[in-house]
Formats: sequence, structure tokens, C-alpha cells
Amino acid sequence: MKVGIARQIASEWFHTHASTAPEFIGAYFSGSTVEMPDDALLPAASDIDLIVVTEEAEPPLKLGKFISNGALLEVTYLAWRQLSSYEEVLTNYHLAGSFRVNTIIADPSGNLRELQKQVASRFADEYWVRKRCEDVLSKIRNGLQQNLPSSAPLETRVNSWLFPTGVMTHLLLVAALRNPTVRCRYAAVREVLETNDCLSVHEELLALLGCGQLSAARIQQHVLALADTFDIAASIAKTPFFFSSDITPASRHIAIDGSLELIESGLHREAVFWIAATFARCHAILSADAPQELLQRCLPAFEALLADLGARTDVERRSRADAALRYLPKLQRTAERIMTAIKKTPGQQL
Repeated sequence: MKVGIARQIASEWFHTHASTAPEFIGAYFSGSTVEMPDDALLPAASDIDLIVVTEEAEPPLKLGKFISNGALLEVTYLAWRQLSSYEEVLTNYHLAGSFRVNTIIADPSGNLRELQKQVASRFADEYWVRKRCEDVLSKIRNGLQQNLPSSAPLETRVNSWLFPTGVMTHLLLVAALRNPTVRCRYAAVREVLETNDCLSVHEELLALLGCGQLSAARIQQHVLALADTFDIAASIAKTPFFFSSDITPASRHIAIDGSLELIESGLHREAVFWIAATFARCHAILSADAPQELLQRCLPAFEALLADLGARTDVERRSRADAALRYLPKLQRTAERIMTAIKKTPGQQL
């Protein structure tokens, strides 16, 4: 399916199901497809992200992923207060990229269009790029400095190390004016580092994740084990989580087939982050909804991946987090190098 057709389906869904709500303010596209032309083919493991803006102070839980007329959509609700000034949007590295180009679907008041113009005109200014880099660094430090008790669920303790470690890629993507993608963040940052003759940094980021020396065959084994866990978690899920729609039959091809595609393309190590994240999400569902014997049956596959990453125990994960914190000065220097290179590129504002 071409991106333009998928966008049209998303727009039709919005106008049919969300545009008449009294609290509705506007809607726009977000995510990895924002800068793709309409005639581009939508990658098989990608969805169309649609943000519905509401005046509610506490918006509803995101609707998540679902199929509409053959297109996989992901719908998220966002409070207008988070978009109330262009300065706040330009500082938030998750929000700013969506307004770099005009992705607005509906905007009765005109406020979203004005916001988009303000953000787009300043997006590449060095001041705001640095502000977004500070936003990323704050998330990395705050995450890696957590010390959760051993009584916390395993998946929670794993994520307290895994996600801030993965956010390290976002610092470089933000510095390069690139979309801080979620599932393919390590593949995306590899492109940036290769362009800037910094592939050694990519190897160091993979080493911090613990997958630098893992083979394609071994990672494929982990994906196949994840597929079994995924199917079980999807079949018994009842408790709502913010990621619930990521663990459903409709989303299976993103987590499983998308990971296998990365492996087949030679980016097997770059697939590991989302494999581990999906394992953790499946186990959050299993912990909430599965009988104990089923949870224990699935646990060895998750632990095998963690063992390969050198992150099976709290002590090992603390050691990995500390290593990542020590690495931050070099990561910042690499971000500076990328920003300097962009300054010298014709047509860039940084």
C-alpha cells in the first residue's frame, strides 16, 4: 500500500469516528511516515500514526493499533495544553518533528496550523536543536539513575535499564534533525553515524545494549522464541496497558516480521532493542493476566535473551546502566560533531 492511500484511510477513519466529539480540537499525522511522499510504499512493518488533539486536561488512553480498510493505524489522544506554545513543542523532542512539515488533518480553529508554521520556521535553529538534545539527555540520565527494588516486576526492572539505553540513539538522531524513531532507532542511527564517519560509535552503542557480538542466527532464535510468547500474551490479554495494542494479532507483523526483516537485511543487532522491549511488554501482560504456570513456562525465553545481553540480574543491569552513564560525555561529543557537520551542509539552518 502506498503512503498516500494509507493516509487517506486514516483521514477517513478520523472524520467518521473522532471529529464530532465535543472536546475535539484537531488532528495530525506523526511518526516515521511523516516525511514520506504519498507515492512511497508503506513499509510492511510500519503503521500510520494519527494524533487526535483534545481540550480535555487528561485525554483518553490511546486507542492504539488497529486495522482500518487494510491499513494499520495507531491513534493517540493528546491534550492541547501540551501544544499550547511553539516554545514547548520545539523543546520536546517527541513532539517537534511532527510539526516540521504540515501533517495536519483537521484544524477548525486554525491554532494547529499557526503552531506548525512557528515550529517549522525554527525547527533547525541551533538554539532549539540544543534544547531538544537537553530533553533527550535528561530522559537518559533520569532513566539510567533509577534503582528499582528487587520486588518490582522483572519486566519493569529490565525496562528501567533498556529504554534509557535505547534513548541514547535519540540524542544523535535529534542532533541530525532526524525522526527519533522507536522500533528502528538503532538502524536509523547507524545511517547517521555512517554518514558522519562515526561507525565506531555505533559499535559502542550496540555494546552498551549488550548485542555487539550476537550473531544473526542467535538473534533469529530469540525472535522465534518471542513469537511464541507474543502469541500467548496476545491471546490472554485483558488488563489495559498503554502498549496493549502493540501485543495483538493485528500488530504481530511489526514485532515479529519486522524484526525478521531487519535480520535478513543484515541489521540483526539493530533488531535487538525492540525484541527485548516486546518481550518485556509481553511479560507485563503475562504477569497481570496469565496463570502462574503459564508465566513460568514463558520466562526462560526472556531470561535467555537477557543472559545473552549480559543483563539477566539486577547487578548486571546496574553495571550496564553505569557504563552507559559514563559513556554520555562521548555521546555528547558525537552529537556536537553531527551538528557541526549539518552547519556545513548547504540548505541547513543549524
